[in-house]
Amino acid sequence: MIEAYDVILRGGRVMDPETGFDRECDVAIAKGLIVKIGIVEGGAGQEIDARGLIVAPGFIDLHAHGQSVAADRMQAFDGVTTTLELEVGALPVAGWYDRQAGIPRALNYGTAAAWIFARKAVMGGLDLDPDIHPIDQMGAGADDMRWSTEAADAVQTRAIVAHVRQGLDEGAIGIGLPNGYAPGAGVKEMSDICDLAFEYGTPTYTHIAYLSNIDPQSSVDSYVRLIGLAGATGAHMHICHLNSTSLMDIERVTELVSKAQEQGLPVTTEAYPYGAGATVVSAGFFIDPDFTKRTGSAYSNVELIHNHHRFVDREDVVRARDASPTDLVMWHFLDVEVNDEHRRLLDLSVTYPGGSIASDAMPWINEDGSIYEGLDWPLPDGLSAHPRSSGTFTRFLRDYVRDRAVMTLMEGVAKCTILPARVIEGCVPQIRKKARVQEGCDADLVVFDLETLTDKAEFTAMNRASEGVRYLFVNGVAVIAEGALDTAASPGRPIRCQPT
Repeated sequence: MIEAYDVILRGGRVMDPETGFDRECDVAIAKGLIVKIGIVEGGAGQEIDARGLIVAPGFIDLHAHGQSVAADRMQAFDGVTTTLELEVGALPVAGWYDRQAGIPRALNYGTAAAWIFARKAVMGGLDLDPDIHPIDQMGAGADDMRWSTEAADAVQTRAIVAHVRQGLDEGAIGIGLPNGYAPGAGVKEMSDICDLAFEYGTPTYTHIAYLSNIDPQSSVDSYVRLIGLAGATGAHMHICHLNSTSLMDIERVTELVSKAQEQGLPVTTEAYPYGAGATVVSAGFFIDPDFTKRTGSAYSNVELIHNHHRFVDREDVVRARDASPTDLVMWHFLDVEVNDEHRRLLDLSVTYPGGSIASDAMPWINEDGSIYEGLDWPLPDGLSAHPRSSGTFTRFLRDYVRDRAVMTLMEGVAKCTILPARVIEGCVPQIRKKARVQEGCDADLVVFDLETLTDKAEFTAMNRASEGVRYLFVNGVAVIAEGALDTAASPGRPIRCQPT
């Protein structure tokens, strides 16, 4: 009997990084699954001529703070089908998932348990409200920074661990551990949190403790401590944005991570292909009196995102923090366009063997600094975020694969798909059916033209969607078709951990 399918992609270059499959053939989709690869006979509700196009697994972004309709739509044009808030996370976790279920999410979504919010709740009285965006929660508590600067005592540590444990019980995908925002946290507390991650068989997603290129408390110090925690507790320590937190020490820290991995320690990495980071203006490291000495960066390299104000000195940052601690800032820590050494350092982090590409995509921000939650498309011109919120994966493939040929297309696609999948699939069985173009797997697929694939977002125009993605399927539903967004499509599903 000749079968009927929902969609047949005809004649594309089908690439599956897990198996190495790379062949021009057909792909048939039915009921949200890839049901046949090869020569597909029969008809379908829709047949798509994919000749000359790449058919690949949809990209998995482990580090995406946007988590909104607007963020999903921009990331769809970047080839992303699963977008996860893992570095910061959320608390309460069940409430976060409940809130997302009421939003027409285009992409698959999920969160980690937010260790730092547990710390703020226990040591600073933070109200754990699921209706408050995690990025706004990150900016909260600036009036009493003990949660950031002080070590927890035994009673406080037990309460912090209890909050995080509840998040894991509610399906969190591991533990968000942005240690750099609470560098006062002691090793005893960190070891208890890592013990919890090991107990549940889930990763931690770590923003290293110290942003500095000089001792004491240097970036190298942070990596040695992180690697030590992996060895001492057995916890999987996933290093967020290897590029930005290492500053000028990227070469040394990659050597340390490589040696740790050679010894079998559970340490993994991610990076994004930009020389500028973003965070909240209340981040403690900007207030450090020795900020310029320790980072080698001038305050003028830091700007408020919503109005592009460049800071003059520490007092200027303090004024901005006191006025609105949740405002987002951009930190231009590497000048990769004119400085060859900066480019080399960024390349070391992005091309690190076995490392994932992850965007650290920021939420879209209104001109008054509030987070945009609207449904307009295209996105209004007054919105801002970071170019990486629009073009991380397309920029990576365009620059590192097509233009500079630093790696093969298969290697590049692996960094966007199967490598991030392997970070989390030990505790998230759903992911074992994603990041693959194989029969029986979920039809999360990106179909793109490598010759035209490119990021378009710039620091002065962040809301420009990437180009070259012709089709994007999420659970078998076309979110992008013929290069155009279907604003009615909301096939995104929750991704949740199943603790061992």
